[in-house]
Amino acid sequence: MIEQLKQENKVVGAKQTRRALKDRRAKRVYMAQDADPRILQPLVQEAVRQQVPLEQVSTMKALGEACGIAVGAAIAALV
Repeated sequence: MIEQLKQENKVVGAKQTRRALKDRRAKRVYMAQDADPRILQPLVQEAVRQQVPLEQVSTMKALGEACGIAVGAAIAALV
């Protein structure tokens, strides 16, 4: 599933993911297991509330690479 991030429209990072959830554009949310839970928790709760599927990725580095960026990412969403 993480391969979808390479090909489809996405947002990367907590602020952009929060905005996508707020605007109800998020189709699926990807979160790194090694990210700070204080950043992820409110976003995960909102995704669950909206019934947006959640997908876990092993590391921030792996999520960043899947998104095509040179740094790690805590969270990303398909839009």
